[in-house]
Amino acid sequence: MRGLRPLTAAGARRRTEALLLVLVVGTTVLGHASAGLGLNGELPADLSGFAISMSLLALVAHLGVRRFAAYADPLVLPSAVLLTGLGLVLLHRLDQSYIERYNGEANAPGQLVWTVIGVAACLLVVALLRDHRLLQRFVYLTMAGALVLLVAPAFSPADTYGAKRWIVIGGFSAQPGEFVKIMIVVFFAGYLVVHRDSLALTGRRFLGLRLPPMRQLGPLVTVWVLSMLVLVFERDLGTSLIFFGVFVVMLYVATERTGWIVCGLVMAAGGAFVVGSTEPHVKARVAAWLNPLSYYWQDRPAGVNSEQSAQALFSFGTGGISGTGLGQGHPELIRFAGRSDFILTTVGEELGLAGVMAVLLLYALLVQRGLRMALAARDPFGKLLAVGLAAALALQVFVVAGGVTGLIPLTGKALPFLAKGGSSLLANWIMIALLLRISDSAERQRLADRRGPVETVITPVVAAAGRG
Repeated sequence: MRGLRPLTAAGARRRTEALLLVLVVGTTVLGHASAGLGLNGELPADLSGFAISMSLLALVAHLGVRRFAAYADPLVLPSAVLLTGLGLVLLHRLDQSYIERYNGEANAPGQLVWTVIGVAACLLVVALLRDHRLLQRFVYLTMAGALVLLVAPAFSPADTYGAKRWIVIGGFSAQPGEFVKIMIVVFFAGYLVVHRDSLALTGRRFLGLRLPPMRQLGPLVTVWVLSMLVLVFERDLGTSLIFFGVFVVMLYVATERTGWIVCGLVMAAGGAFVVGSTEPHVKARVAAWLNPLSYYWQDRPAGVNSEQSAQALFSFGTGGISGTGLGQGHPELIRFAGRSDFILTTVGEELGLAGVMAVLLLYALLVQRGLRMALAARDPFGKLLAVGLAAALALQVFVVAGGVTGLIPLTGKALPFLAKGGSSLLANWIMIALLLRISDSAERQRLADRRGPVETVITPVVAAAGRG
């Protein structure tokens, strides 16, 4: 009896991914059933439809990655699918409570549609972008587009809860800042590959640190000014922090100079202090962060709507270690924010500290895989691109989770994959596509290096002797 053929490197990775996706689909379906039992005492009527939808999404995504990026990291796709599936479970659970209490509308069906669009966009990018280094040819065009998207909300009449981060065209609304974070990472990676030597090898020492020279501070000052303008005119603290933070992280990775970190922290702190002391909306956010309970119990200044900070603390306190159970809490009391950045409070209340840590560990796993790809990539552009994408995800999770838990002032950004929002979901799935492409290229190159150069065998050509 013939034995089974040993799996190739690509086959082993895809088998691991398939097994993890089976576990992911089972987990999300179990969560949906648990939420239905907690809310209504019976299984949800759409449980079979939800199970089929999640299974098809996972299957199509897996087959697409197997076809176009067979050597990609096997943990990235299951992590993204699990976070997205958990977001659908939480939104469906919240929909019922919002409809009963506030006569609101259902958001889970729309989020499912955007999930399909996001996964399709991910597979399309993986299929069409066969080499991530092609993006290096369009870095300045990418940055021009990013600047247009970055300033567009400032001219939009839409003002959502004090911040201008949306553009509305007809009946369609979009949050361009979610796409800007990817575009600026592509630009910074291309820019730093070309200029990293001049940024790393010059400067003077001060108090043991080699600080960059004044002529090289131009890019840092430019990005700092742009981030402050976003903060002032759009009152979007989250996008401003991510925009500037990603650049400083990538600059440090490219140059390995601590002086850039010091300059970045000083400039960020100075700019935040000035804007936080003068801009009314940001100032109100800081005041609500410092005194959340007083803003909840007492009369608030006109235009300030920050009682959700105190409600978040109540939710986390109610959940304790293990939570109340899916469907058995009251996260809808946070009202409008419960399905956006404050969806993390639903996790904290109904799944407890254990659930919050599990979600944060999933994000940490995605960030760790991104940094691992950066170490494995052989080209400088791929290294910086992977670092930038991982840093953008880490910073967004930090500003959202930090604001919800009271560590920093509220920013209003959407929690990646979990929160309601088509723009956020689409942008994050495009980010997953880029990470898959980088990891696939890095693993192919590693295997090629292990095989070594191909030996060339020269066979002499012997001319046939003619009859004479």
